Amino acid sequence: MLDCRRRLAIPKLGQSLLYVPRLGVGAMTWGAPTGRARLNPAKLAYGGADSAAEEAKAFEASIMAHVNLFDTASAYSHGAAEIRLGELAKGRDAIIASKFPVNFGTFDAATFPEQLEASLKRLERGSIDLYQHHHPGHTDIELLMERMADAVEAGKIRAVGVSNYSAEQMRRANAVLSRRGIPLASNQVQYSLLHRRPEVDGVLETCRELGVTLIAYSPLAMGMLSGKYSQGERARGVRKFMPIFMWGGRRKARPLVEILRRISGRYGASPAQVALNWLIANPLVLPIPGAKNGRQAADNAGALKFSLTADEVAELDAATLASKK
Repeated sequence: MLDCRRRLAIPKLGQSLLYVPRLGVGAMTWGAPTGRARLNPAKLAYGGADSAAEEAKAFEASIMAHVNLFDTASAYSHGAAEIRLGELAKGRDAIIASKFPVNFGTFDAATFPEQLEASLKRLERGSIDLYQHHHPGHTDIELLMERMADAVEAGKIRAVGVSNYSAEQMRRANAVLSRRGIPLASNQVQYSLLHRRPEVDGVLETCRELGVTLIAYSPLAMGMLSGKYSQGERARGVRKFMPIFMWGGRRKARPLVEILRRISGRYGASPAQVALNWLIANPLVLPIPGAKNGRQAADNAGALKFSLTADEVAELDAATLASKK
């Protein structure tokens, strides 16, 4: 981790012209899907937001805390999440990040313009602040980046991002965009105290080298770092069948959670806020925890109210070395 004091600056997203807060909001579970879209993996894992009213409270609590970057995707509930975010953000000072395609299995880079127009329609916007390719799969990255560069030049995208890209795939994407004078702004990958793989697979170092922001999804390890599951509360949805939420996973996470609790007591904070602050301490990283209600959104935003010391960051680093593997 880098000097904690540098985290207070309002940064640009990578080398783009898009200024962003140091924390975002994951709106993955928002929206009211119908039909088979109700079986969306995000809904199955986390359940939906507590209600439409709580979605609105989460949005308002975030805006009030100057956490105005909201991340969604066309694949979330087959577009329903984009629709709901578009409704809430209409006329508001919100930075919208979305991802495409709506269906990973049938995506062809040549169909990118259609994906973009569909997202713009669902979000009810003339442009998208950050548009990200959700998963590389077998996509022709070079062709796709050319199409995305076209969209930037047409004013339909402000910044280009990717998600779940390897270091090598990031370099390929950046090379094409650079030839067009457009920076690769971000790579959204899983990153938390319990999932530190970006530190060893080259992704974090490549972000540093290329000037790309690492957007960290699942920054609270799907909720495990909140502390409530290590004390016996059971996860909802299909998460309860994941190894991290079974007895062995909860037992393994317990020592880390105890450290988070101890540190959080010094700041009048929560364990989750400390876990987010550990990520925020690195100026390359922008965490986007999810919020299913206003209370969660306000608690997440509280991570911006204090700064961990270098010793506290080092202690958390040392406690989670195994999660780098």
